Amino acid sequence: MFTHRKLVGLATAMLMSVSTVAAGDLVINSDQSGVAPKAALEALVAGFSAANPDVNVTLNNFDSEAYKGAIRNFLTANPPDVVAWMAGNRMAPFVEAGLFEDVTALWEEEGLNETLRSAASAMTMDGKKWGVPYTYYQWGIYYRKDLFEQHGIAVPTTWDELMTASQTLKAADITPFAIGTKALWPAAGWFDNLNLRINGYEFHTDLTAGKVPYTDPRVRAVFEKWAELAKMGGFLGNHAALDWQDAYPQMVQGKAAMYLMGNFLVAPLKEAGLTNENLGFFQFPEIVAGVPRAEDAPTNTYHIASGAKNKPDALRFLAYLAAPETQTMMNEILEQLPVNNQSKTADDPFLQAGFEMLSGADGLAQFYDRDAPAEMAKAGMEAFQEFMVKPDDIDRLLERLERVRQKVYQ
Repeated sequence: MFTHRKLVGLATAMLMSVSTVAAGDLVINSDQSGVAPKAALEALVAGFSAANPDVNVTLNNFDSEAYKGAIRNFLTANPPDVVAWMAGNRMAPFVEAGLFEDVTALWEEEGLNETLRSAASAMTMDGKKWGVPYTYYQWGIYYRKDLFEQHGIAVPTTWDELMTASQTLKAADITPFAIGTKALWPAAGWFDNLNLRINGYEFHTDLTAGKVPYTDPRVRAVFEKWAELAKMGGFLGNHAALDWQDAYPQMVQGKAAMYLMGNFLVAPLKEAGLTNENLGFFQFPEIVAGVPRAEDAPTNTYHIASGAKNKPDALRFLAYLAAPETQTMMNEILEQLPVNNQSKTADDPFLQAGFEMLSGADGLAQFYDRDAPAEMAKAGMEAFQEFMVKPDDIDRLLERLERVRQKVYQ
């Protein structure tokens, strides 16, 4: 935790930029309205208050959707001290507008560049850190271990091995991948993972930030690789008519063998009858040798508002949030993964596999519809779904996306 000497040094520097500080009053605005998120937030505030009895915490917890529309307004008009938000490109507009406080010194003093290493790139802009991440969850491939064993399939570690496994499954009249793209976003998981494995994290974030044309040959290479699986019937044929929940029964029934999805898939699969004996998980395989492994891992964060009245205590709150014990406690409630690599995870093989994978990741993407602006994300996901139905139509779709990019990022 923050030592007294470190805290005094940072607090003194911040006090120079704040004319009046309401000593001891800390206002937190958050968006944790679900049952488990709300319980984790309340436990966080209770723990911080117990450890810092001199701080009077006021917690304003909003509905998550309403919060998205309100955050810029309250950061501008009546900023709290601490705000909940998200990492990566979702954070960028508030940094660029000068609404989030630079907390680089906190990261350096607390050693967070090491303990929060996997999310460091997602919290960095202009070489500075702008908040503290506390929870995420992995995306990867969930699979039927018994079907793999029955058909002599080893867990794929490369794209070629994944294609060979898919061909073996197809020959046995089993669809390789369950997926439902009616809601569009599940297709984005495929785009993200393919792009991260082919072009790497920096290219992926540049693309979603509008810095790279969709007609770039490197983007086309993603679709060409994706087409290999689509053209051989690697996905459920009616996926465009299915929500993601409509697709997983095919996996439960043994009619499909794999599902690229977030870890929230595990609970419904187990409720439907699968167990740790026949359900497994593996990392999306390597495509281009030497490209560092970055992952999709939507990450929740807290930030100090640049207009905060009590920045010293806001720093104490972020330091408490970053601690391994705090993140262990919160994520036990959330049933997700702590970002701090010194934290403990629940005794669950999927959470443990995800913790190991993400703790060693080169970078964390926040998922396409978080990383790209809303208009671009909508157009992109519509194109992804359309492509999966008609995988020969690459150039027309990329030209369409490029027109949207030029409009959105102008």
